[in-house]
Amino acid sequence: MRPEVAVIGLGRIGLPLAVSFADRGLRVLGIDKDAARLQAVRDAQMPFQEPGAQDALDRVHAAGTLAVSDRVADAAAADHIVITLGTPSFSHVEIDISDIRSALDDLLGHLRPGHTIVLRSTIAPGTTDFVAGYLEKHRGFHIGEDVFVAHAPERIAAGHFMEEIRTLPCIVGGVGPESGERVGSLFEVFGAPIVQTTAVQAELAKIWTNILRYANFALPNLLMMDCEQYGANVFDVIELINRDYPRGGIASPGLTAGTCLRKDFAFSEERSNAPGMLLAVSRVNESVPLFLVEGMKRRLGSLNGRKIAVLGLAFKGNTDDERDSLAHKLVRLLERELADVAVHDPRVATPTPPFAETVSGADAIVVAANHDEFLGGEPLHEIVALAGGDALVVDPWNCFGAAQIFAYVAELSAVTNGRVPLP
Repeated sequence: MRPEVAVIGLGRIGLPLAVSFADRGLRVLGIDKDAARLQAVRDAQMPFQEPGAQDALDRVHAAGTLAVSDRVADAAAADHIVITLGTPSFSHVEIDISDIRSALDDLLGHLRPGHTIVLRSTIAPGTTDFVAGYLEKHRGFHIGEDVFVAHAPERIAAGHFMEEIRTLPCIVGGVGPESGERVGSLFEVFGAPIVQTTAVQAELAKIWTNILRYANFALPNLLMMDCEQYGANVFDVIELINRDYPRGGIASPGLTAGTCLRKDFAFSEERSNAPGMLLAVSRVNESVPLFLVEGMKRRLGSLNGRKIAVLGLAFKGNTDDERDSLAHKLVRLLERELADVAVHDPRVATPTPPFAETVSGADAIVVAANHDEFLGGEPLHEIVALAGGDALVVDPWNCFGAAQIFAYVAELSAVTNGRVPLP
């Protein structure tokens, strides 16, 4: 099978994309260095949760439209090469494009006129032009005439790929008009609107989509800390701000994290005209785990030897993705207080004890991810039964509907209007 499309990187962005191309009848080659992931695809098993992806992979497997390889050079067999490799941020606020550059080096000797290179990864402004210049420098290609390069950023939320690949406008930033047209024609197979622009504007649109969300989530988190300082209830204040006010709309607090949000601000910050502004936003969100720990200490005293139950390891609700989750930071901070930490998450790959075992006898229970399994009266009733009236419940997501960041179990029956009676 000669592929039409090659996808380099079969992670949470690349694999659903490869499956979606193949599900629409294109011949696809997926490339990854992870042998276990490649075997999972060969066995038609999604290696992570993405609603609808398993059904699509089953169809693709039956149709034989998706093959896999561990050699980047094999991508050159396809006319269209889509790069979906990770782009982490160095600790000194700088994008790390080493994986992309390594893939380009593997491809250099195999590229031919007519190839289209699509950068799907999140990248700093100027990276698409760097890739185009790299190919010109080392192979002498005229970009936009011989070889075509564009950025088509991924903006789909985790857990919504199969829906949003069909509905979200697809931004295409080509190096030259012909590059944009070719990549736009490729992505038209999904049926979503194609929006043509320049490469740098596509790069800015993607990173600032995430920066906007990261900054917006920092505001209620900072308000939560202010309310603790002044003895106010953050949920009451947010309700006052938003109630029938045409310019309201502040979100609720929570642990704001994940691979995209925690690093993408750095792609602007590394050459910022206002250095430090986005670092301050990051510091607010990064401070939430410490805020929760300090709040527990103010109410319980020393955490040394105390059992603290942490509910959730994923970076947000209803995903199995633990990458860059602040729940892990919370656990580390609690361990530095010499607390006895027990963790439960029903969704992640990391093995954890059952819910009942985790919360039983706990001095405090912290809701770190707002999974559906932690919502409402049933899990709260179990906590009431197993942890005892003196246990402290820490619920920044308001999963239990008590509208209290910190509340003792004995208080919860009252604040939930008796829906969860004490045993």
